[in-house]
This record gives sequence, C-alpha cells and structure tokens, in this order.
Amino acid sequence: MAASHRNSSRLNVSEVVVNGRRLPLARALVRRVVETVLKEERREGLVSVTFLGRDSMRRLNAEHKGHDRPTDVLAFALNDPAGRMVGDVYICPWVAQREARAHGVTLRQELVRLVVHGTLHALGRSHPEGPERTRSAMWRRQERYVETLA
Repeated sequence: MAASHRNSSRLNVSEVVVNGRRLPLARALVRRVVETVLKEERREGLVSVTFLGRDSMRRLNAEHKGHDRPTDVLAFALNDPAGRMVGDVYICPWVAQREARAHGVTLRQELVRLVVHGTLHALGRSHPEGPERTRSAMWRRQERYVETLA
C-alpha cells in the first residue's frame, strides 16, 4: 500500500497519448519514440500526439501560426498547475507523405522524424527558419534520434 501511495503522489510522470481517426504509425511505436526522447532529454511530462487530416491541420496552422495551409507538424508546450511539462504535437500524414517523397525517405521514417521534431519543440527546443534549420543543433539532435528509432 505504501508503494502505491508513493507512486500516486509523484508529480513528474511521463505519459504519452496518441490520437487520430487513422493512425499511420502504431501507437506503441509513437509512445516508444516520445518516451525515448523524453528519457534522453532527461525530461518527464505528458505528451499528446494527434494525427490530423490536411483540412484540420490547415485550420490549426491558420489559427495559431497565421499560415492558411496545412503543415507537417505543429507543437505546443505548456506547464500544468502541478509544474509538469505538457506538450501537444499535431502531425499531418498527408503533408508528411509529400515530404517523404520529396526527400526520398519512407513515410514511416518521415513520421518518426515528425514525432521526434514535435516532441523536441514541446520540450522547448527550437531552430532557425530557412535553409540553416537543417544545420541547427536541434536538427542534428533530431536526426540522431531518427537514426536509432525509425
């Protein structure tokens, strides 16, 4: 009984929630990717990963970023009242498929990249816009994760 009380009173526990009408990756894989990033980054919290269609992603991108087009990934970071990191990651497989074709990678690899990318953003990591983004520290870190997880 004491052990269960000790665990239930712990505030910083990692949890991964996967949502979407059609999941292009297995829930277990998405959870493993997010949990690996959290562990390696020495962070804990709640991360929600939601797969959206292109119209829903377009609306979300317009509302939050001012761009009236679908994008591959959006991430939002919050802290809940208990001080725990909470991240929402939204991924559009429709855009991911186009990006995968353009870069000559599998859809699975591109989706894993987006889960990692969104998780890193939810943790507060950032990169510059434009061509220098792929030379940034965040991008290099992301690609190391993708090599081992995709």
